[in-house]
Amino acid sequence: MKSRQNSGPTMTRRNLLSGLAAGALTASSPAAFSLQGATGGAGASRSNGPLKIADLELIELTGHYKAEAGVNAQRQVNPLDIYDALRPEVYRDQPDGTKEVTNRAIYLRVRTSAGLDGLYGPIERDAAIVVREDLRPFLIGKDALAGETLWDEMYRSNRHSRAGFFLMAISAVDNALWDLRGRYYGVPVYRLLGGPSRQSVEVYASCLGFSLQPEAVRTRCLSLKKEGYRYQKWFMGYGPGSGPEGMRKNVELVKILRETLGDDTELMFDAYSGWDLDYALEWAHQVEKYRPHWIEEASHPEKMESFAVLHRSTTIPIASGEHFYGRWEVEHYLQAGGLSVVQADPEWCGGLSELLKIGTVASLHDVPVIPHGHSIHAALHAIASQSPMTFPLAEYLVNKMRHYYDFEKNPPMPERAHLALPTGPGFNIELNPAKIESQKLLTWA
Repeated sequence: MKSRQNSGPTMTRRNLLSGLAAGALTASSPAAFSLQGATGGAGASRSNGPLKIADLELIELTGHYKAEAGVNAQRQVNPLDIYDALRPEVYRDQPDGTKEVTNRAIYLRVRTSAGLDGLYGPIERDAAIVVREDLRPFLIGKDALAGETLWDEMYRSNRHSRAGFFLMAISAVDNALWDLRGRYYGVPVYRLLGGPSRQSVEVYASCLGFSLQPEAVRTRCLSLKKEGYRYQKWFMGYGPGSGPEGMRKNVELVKILRETLGDDTELMFDAYSGWDLDYALEWAHQVEKYRPHWIEEASHPEKMESFAVLHRSTTIPIASGEHFYGRWEVEHYLQAGGLSVVQADPEWCGGLSELLKIGTVASLHDVPVIPHGHSIHAALHAIASQSPMTFPLAEYLVNKMRHYYDFEKNPPMPERAHLALPTGPGFNIELNPAKIESQKLLTWA
């Protein structure tokens, strides 16, 4: 599919800045999306008229940043690791100064006939193709304020909508429409959803990329504790393909963390579908005494019975859901008794609209939803609007988030392991022209 890609002409920084000044990409305040004046279509729609979608644009931004070289490249266990030729060597940090990294991100802008825009991102390229080729022509001319109807129509519009890239595309559009509605009403999205339910959202430190060498683990986990993180998630580096030595290292990681941090830090672990049931059971029985807060994605998500057996066979809570698609899969898992924690991702599961429905399903089973932290904006507003009993916590990928929102003026940044609630309209996404070297509109022939 990627081989079909081409793009429109690249925009220079000067053209970009003039576009930004004209409101092409951002709105720094509710006034930038004024409901008054010449673009009064939005004002008219406040009296129950439609706010028609004029276009969906996919904007690829490019820039650069400096990063440490030779560190934070520890790979987690992977389903492919059962093959000797595909399993990586044991990783160690080897600091080597700094490096320049090219940064690219795709944002989705929903334009309306009234001149009011919604913005969301970054989104993944595979989803962007579906947005452009399938959803864009389907949505042009429809009422952007009819969120439930649009979601249902998008979902019914394609036989493959229930999963994969198509549902990821629906997710992107749904999130952008929530931003649009927040800007339309001049309030943060969590206000539209009935919040806030708290003053700030607590996050856990998700430690993907950090070295698993024992001394590096000790240093890093203590540093995170000093930063205020009461919860830390570490990623298993080994699976069945690494034999008994890999199992020993997986158990040792749990032991080191518990002995270093003591009993007042909750510890979670992620196997990224790289294990099977027997391997997960052996690991669980060896580490139960260290009280893990959960083991995540111990097997492939389609192996529902394996999750149910594991759940019945250990005191360690079982978490999964970033690769679930929609409320129906979540309900099947919960009916089977396969989960203690649901980790649906609003970038993938169907958007913020679907995440809220998943929360309702989970609440019926008294199971919490802690959204996967691939991105933050939609998850943060969902959590901030719902009961802390159902949505208690957010994930913060410490390494990834250093530059994930580099093109934004107000990237979500935790203080003492808490994210402040945004006060701007929609998702409070405002792009920063100082970080953007070029932009282009993406199209696929």
